[in-house]
Amino acid sequence: MTDTDNVTFVRALPKAELHLHIEGTLEPEMVFDLAAKHGISLPYSDVAALRNAYNFSNLQSFLDIYYQGVQVLIDADDFFQLTYAYLHRAHADGVVHTEIFFDPQSHTERGISLDVVFEGITRALAMGERVFGITYRLIPCFLRHLSEDAAMLTLQALMPYRQHFCAVGLDSSENGHPPSKFSRVFALARAAGLLTVAHAGEEGPPAYIWEALNDLQASRIDHGVGCEADDALCAHLVATQIPLTVCPLSNTKLAVFAQMSAHNLKRLLDRGLCVTVSSDDPAYFGGYVLDNLLAVQQSLALTPADMVTLARHSIAASFLSDVDKKHHQQRIDKYVA
Repeated sequence: MTDTDNVTFVRALPKAELHLHIEGTLEPEMVFDLAAKHGISLPYSDVAALRNAYNFSNLQSFLDIYYQGVQVLIDADDFFQLTYAYLHRAHADGVVHTEIFFDPQSHTERGISLDVVFEGITRALAMGERVFGITYRLIPCFLRHLSEDAAMLTLQALMPYRQHFCAVGLDSSENGHPPSKFSRVFALARAAGLLTVAHAGEEGPPAYIWEALNDLQASRIDHGVGCEADDALCAHLVATQIPLTVCPLSNTKLAVFAQMSAHNLKRLLDRGLCVTVSSDDPAYFGGYVLDNLLAVQQSLALTPADMVTLARHSIAASFLSDVDKKHHQQRIDKYVA
């Protein structure tokens, strides 16, 4: 298989993307366009200067510029434009289903109402399904560097929009903010019939993954690459097939791994964990889902069979119905055949 044939093969594999922060798809060009629209002055001379600022040493240094970027998202059309641009790119990468995170607190703290956020994002998702055939789920996340009381108020504010989302998540600065900090709010979310997911084990220890599983009863672990340091945890993840939504380019950009060849995705896959690949914050980390898949394939010598396994895992790990999962797995069967 030539390099061109391989890219074509991986691109056309039906796949789901399960770890995508919609605010993290805010490309520098759009930042400048929206800043001009709203008369916002940016601390960068041009697009190139802003893109050059996307050099991070750790998760916190990334989050600092990430939260600065969201300041240009003001009205519903901004959220529509942001989301639809991502869906256009995801379609080109072979994504057939996406489960999108967004951070309500990043917007409500700026005085942007949830009406505006939901109107823009859901309008784009509905159009994306009509135009590209991409099905979707929406997952608001709580910012873990804020208090659980703040998360509780956010959950209450979200409930009038319950028909638009299927789960809640936990993101932002991991170190010093264990999942157990949010046990009560996640219990209330589950009581309301919501599924739960949580970022854990990226910069934090394996103990954070255990807490996400036991305290938050997470159906999926976002990132989770730190599990490798705990054999009992890995064995548990294999036995339960609780998925990990791994974001390889994010992990190397934030120095979780010094280089892609050191990434543990292949080792986790070979141990039997349900590993998936997503792009996290692609505008900031240098690649969308296809870029992530090709990066690990090249650096970790993944076989075509491995790529098919990753695609199958992404569908199995989604929050689609069993009927829809079967439909997409059959699409993969047909494609591979």
